[in-house]
Amino acid sequence: MKIKQVEELVGITKKNIRFYEDQGLLQVQRAENGYREYCLEDVKRLQEIKLLRKLSVPIEEMKLVFAGKCSLPDCLDRQAEFLECQKKDLESMRSFCLQMLAERISMESLNAEQCLEQMEQLEREGVNFMDVRKQDTRRKKLAGAVMGAIAMVILMAVLIGIMVWGYSEDPIPIGILLFLIGIPVAVVIGAIAALVGRVREIEGGEEDEAAKY
Repeated sequence: MKIKQVEELVGITKKNIRFYEDQGLLQVQRAENGYREYCLEDVKRLQEIKLLRKLSVPIEEMKLVFAGKCSLPDCLDRQAEFLECQKKDLESMRSFCLQMLAERISMESLNAEQCLEQMEQLEREGVNFMDVRKQDTRRKKLAGAVMGAIAMVILMAVLIGIMVWGYSEDPIPIGILLFLIGIPVAVVIGAIAALVGRVREIEGGEEDEAAKY
């Protein structure tokens, strides 16, 4: 079967399927014409990958399980321990929020430096607070995608403006003008579609999550 069918069956994007192939989690046979030919075993493997990813199992752990170097129970046991640590970290963050609420801290009375010092002390004791660098990286990706799309739209708008100005100075058949204008319009539509897809990936796309491991 083709990748489009697999995408619909499993609910994993085409890009993700390619990503998992690149990571060595999926070995797909190729037909005589060189195209990938997916089978039911590939669908089953992708369902297994999707299940483990939903449990936040890292890619490297999955590689060990699929290669038979680690049993599934051992993998799940380690993941359960990891999630328990995350649970404790979340509870610590929740407690910190409740403490600030109990102290009736407002923006006017907030001493951020003192709070950060308390957090650093907790981190030395083993608590993991949110890594703001990951959030900043996501914002940068979003900003880059948006700015790229805006630049393309502006460039195409200028090009259309030049075409209209040229037509006013030296008229050409209206059909040719519309055809020429249609090219940058199509580019703008493509840029917007690409931007929407990129934003979806950055805002929590499965591939983006998987690439962290």
